Amino acid sequence: MRHAAATILVFLFAATISGQTPTPSPSPEPIREEVVVVADRSESSVTDTPASVDVISQQTVRSTAAVMPDDVVRQSVGFSTFRRTSGRSSNPTTQGVSFRGIGSSGASRAAVLLDGVPLNDPFGGWVQWERVPLIGIEQVEVLRGGASSLYGNYALSGAINIIPRKPAREHAFSADAFLGSQDTFGASAFGGRSFRNFGADLSATIFQTRGYRPVDIAIRGPVDGFAGVRFSSVSGRFSQVIEKNNSLFVRPSYFGEVRTNGTGLQTNRSHIRSIVIGGDHRFSSDIRLEWRAFGGSQIYDQTFSTINGPRTAESLNRIQRVPSQNIGASAIVSFSIGDHSVVSGADARQVRGASDEIGFAGGLVTTKIGSGGRDSGIGVFVRDAFRLNDRVSLIGGVRFDHWRSARGISSSLTVSTGQTSVIEFQDRAEMSVNPQLALIASINDSVSVYASGSSSYRSPTLNELYRSFRVGNVNTLANAELRAESSRNLESGVTLRRRVFGLRVAAFWASVDRPIANVTLSVTPTLITRQRRNMGRTRSAGFEFEFDANYKRFKLSAGYQFVDPKIVEFIADPTLVGLRVPQVARHQATFQLRHELPKWTFAVQGRASGEQFDDDQNQFRLEPYIQIDLFASRRFGSTSIYAAIENVTNSKYSIGRTPIRSLSSGATIRVGVRWN
Repeated sequence: MRHAAATILVFLFAATISGQTPTPSPSPEPIREEVVVVADRSESSVTDTPASVDVISQQTVRSTAAVMPDDVVRQSVGFSTFRRTSGRSSNPTTQGVSFRGIGSSGASRAAVLLDGVPLNDPFGGWVQWERVPLIGIEQVEVLRGGASSLYGNYALSGAINIIPRKPAREHAFSADAFLGSQDTFGASAFGGRSFRNFGADLSATIFQTRGYRPVDIAIRGPVDGFAGVRFSSVSGRFSQVIEKNNSLFVRPSYFGEVRTNGTGLQTNRSHIRSIVIGGDHRFSSDIRLEWRAFGGSQIYDQTFSTINGPRTAESLNRIQRVPSQNIGASAIVSFSIGDHSVVSGADARQVRGASDEIGFAGGLVTTKIGSGGRDSGIGVFVRDAFRLNDRVSLIGGVRFDHWRSARGISSSLTVSTGQTSVIEFQDRAEMSVNPQLALIASINDSVSVYASGSSSYRSPTLNELYRSFRVGNVNTLANAELRAESSRNLESGVTLRRRVFGLRVAAFWASVDRPIANVTLSVTPTLITRQRRNMGRTRSAGFEFEFDANYKRFKLSAGYQFVDPKIVEFIADPTLVGLRVPQVARHQATFQLRHELPKWTFAVQGRASGEQFDDDQNQFRLEPYIQIDLFASRRFGSTSIYAAIENVTNSKYSIGRTPIRSLSSGATIRVGVRWN
């Protein structure tokens, strides 16, 4: 009922405000002349940024076969998540994002923002992409490379900025509904209207799928079932223009999700409520202030189980509830003085969270464990882009961050004896200074070159400090003694821009000190025990290129990345030195081809990845894979009918070894109707 009510609310709201207007025939997209915010936290051209930036337009989002936002962003080369699988079927705690071989973990090593507000989970750092309805996305901006000089925490390897859709006219309405294989159903809607100085828009989505059986059929047993999901998301935005150049808004949102994780006893639930209040003020043509205040609460529930060798029996091992609350604020001022374009700002965030667990053995409660603490951070930054002459600009910036972990505690009760133990962890604080210096030069009207050096950091999350978890036969322990990880980054590139095509080539190098990794402690036939630890130092070096072109009504884009990620220092376990960083593929490639006709749209997307390892010891290999998706739609006035196939070749590649081999989903098909 909650799912249905959410969508009905949006449809009723939109139906009362919408007017029918003819839908114009699509026209080819321009070649990357977009204005982006992600590169310097103010509006700038992609060609004027000394960094690797990718822009995913609304047209691209609408013509992709993917149904999840993370699969749309996965078409940006270099993007990777912890389990290299879609949020359609994977636990949200595996959706940590990283770029350029830094190494994926449950916690993101990239900052993900929605309208300037962090989307990274406040407790665990992962990203629940389902919170963002595809129908409500205007544009996605992807910045590769360390970005902590602007974004602070999480931006160790890059940043993603999702710009929400706003009504393009006085009133607007869009809707989408589809059915698909694996008992899949989805519906979403977006509506908005402006009246005098007031504006309102609302977006919502519901989705459910039975999913598929992820365990390899060769070892699958009676306990192995489907990995599926059911979720709903509602977000509204209500704004007022106070004066010509001043506006305020409030954006409440709700998200609820239920997942099955492949067996009868392994499930998880999420409930997230949040609110954002913000404003934009232009004091003159050269001075602008943007501010946000946000907060929310959430509950994450998960169950864990143990399975016998033949996979014929499953028993409950642990029930876990993770409540958390967070509040934060940010302010950014941008202004120009002569040849200087300056952006400065400050932000702060506080998170409170706990992990409450009940342990089971033989069907009986054996232990009760509670742990948690508080995490707070504050940062200030300044960035100056100085135009030396008509063709050369020097960009310099620095950010100061202070992070503090406080009130950490862990308590346990042994039910059979009534014995209790309490550990209070010492408060800890760290400071991080992250500068950036870059130079960009235009050789001529078509070619520019740039070079950049920076540092970045990420502090451990409450999840890594205090919450243990188990996946299959792998038990991963928390570590309250973790320290922040930091990275030194170098990058250089060249951009070639012509009327109908563009090419960007970049080389990069990153050295990460104290990377947080799941380090293997012991291995038995029935249990692998790991713990989150600071691993010493890793190094990633490589290159990437992107190409895009428009020819008549064809739009082509492609990318390739090579990276060589290695563990170069680890005093606690020298046997790991020289091994590959887990969860990173050396080779990665993507492409998209779209053909627009007056009534038809055809698109094909593909991505390929080389082998990678699922563990620190490089024992569990995940083989290379290629996936191809297809999309086609036919317009009838303001209505479109479409069909999409994900993984058209039915490729089933490894997504995890725990050490049980789990596979990606095979081919999935969906058909739907859109109204715009």
